Amino acid sequence: MRIGENALKNWIIGLVVVALVGFAGYTYFEDKKEEQLREEAKAQLLEKYNSQQQLQTDGPPEGEGLKIGEVAADFPIETADGEVVHLSDFRGEPVILNFWATWCPPCRAEMPDMQKVYEDTGVRILSANLIETEKSEDHVPQFIEEYGMTFDVYYDRGGIAAQTYRIQPIPTTYFIDSEGVISFIAYGPLNYDMMIQELEKMK
Repeated sequence: MRIGENALKNWIIGLVVVALVGFAGYTYFEDKKEEQLREEAKAQLLEKYNSQQQLQTDGPPEGEGLKIGEVAADFPIETADGEVVHLSDFRGEPVILNFWATWCPPCRAEMPDMQKVYEDTGVRILSANLIETEKSEDHVPQFIEEYGMTFDVYYDRGGIAAQTYRIQPIPTTYFIDSEGVISFIAYGPLNYDMMIQELEKMK
């Protein structure tokens, strides 16, 4: 009887182990499948975005540019309420022009420092979300809430701003002085001290 009980106990333990291993394997492959689907969707969005960029043949308007020391090229962009504004509307005050997307890890890393700079200085931040690359527009307000962003976020519908500035890596950030002249360009994430340093140079 003792042998039978031990055999039964061992069989039950073995069954549980097999079930757990099987479940773990199933979960692993399901997670991999979901991750693959997300990456495929993102790749399709990026392909669409890049194809839009390739259609851009005109450079910045005459008298405007994309380089340090040049007057920043103007462009239209939408508020969350659908109102169209232009970069030139903010002439007379320094502007941090930041191109980003919710799916971009460096953008996520940078955003808390961007928020702190805004809280500490009140500088105008023209936060240009590359909405054409987002899988869902709902991701933007979710991102804003998650990161406690209190500065205005704008939607680059049609990729006009990104095309004008020929944005490739993101985040990309332009520091533009009160006269509309580009004073600094950053390709990649910035930290708090770097942003403050560049703002000080524009005073």
